[in-house]
Amino acid sequence: MSRTALVVRGGWEGHHPVAATELFLPFLQEQGFEVRVEDDPQVYADADAMSRTDLVLQSVTMSQITPEALTGLRAAVRAGTGLAGWHGGIADSFRASSDYLQLVGGQFATHPSKHPDEVRGDESDNFLDYTVEITPLGRTHEITAGIEDFTLTTEQYWVLHDDLIDVLATTTHPVRPYHPWHRTIVSPVVWTRLWGAGRVFVATPGHSLDVLQDVHVRTIIERGLLWAARAR
Repeated sequence: MSRTALVVRGGWEGHHPVAATELFLPFLQEQGFEVRVEDDPQVYADADAMSRTDLVLQSVTMSQITPEALTGLRAAVRAGTGLAGWHGGIADSFRASSDYLQLVGGQFATHPSKHPDEVRGDESDNFLDYTVEITPLGRTHEITAGIEDFTLTTEQYWVLHDDLIDVLATTTHPVRPYHPWHRTIVSPVVWTRLWGAGRVFVATPGHSLDVLQDVHVRTIIERGLLWAARAR
């Protein structure tokens, strides 16, 4: 029996929601999913459609969500629909909704910049070399098992989060004299969350297409999509 994946994309164009999600549509189809694509999260308010959806792949940075759509999304996940995504498309969506933030379990706060002398006034100001460290849980979890620590040069997300997430990978923000914090900060990079009968998967790398095509990032996302999807 085939499963249904709903791809919801939109919001801030700087995260390339169309091109980024297109990278993963062939994978979902190869895995036996019937894929539906929508450009408005209002589809979440369609209770009948959501009840038939086994996986939501969301790529909607910032933007807004109506109360009806949010209620529909939360109800669907609680009933078993999986929710998955990467970077700002899931961890920086619908900033004005505390109920959405509770569902996902982590929220983008910032991405620290380079030394002021290196700042040029474009997005590369926030591209840092950093290490993604697999946690002890991550070393045995099906999403990240077999993946060693790896490095990226891209935005290093600082995430505000709660204790209901299961963290599979982290990154450490160092102390720099040009930043105001006084000790290192460890932020989750990859996490899962159980919500009712549903599963939530988040990976924070994914600012640009080249990051999504990194072998480690792509493997983690593909495994995360399958992990989050409802089993039939």
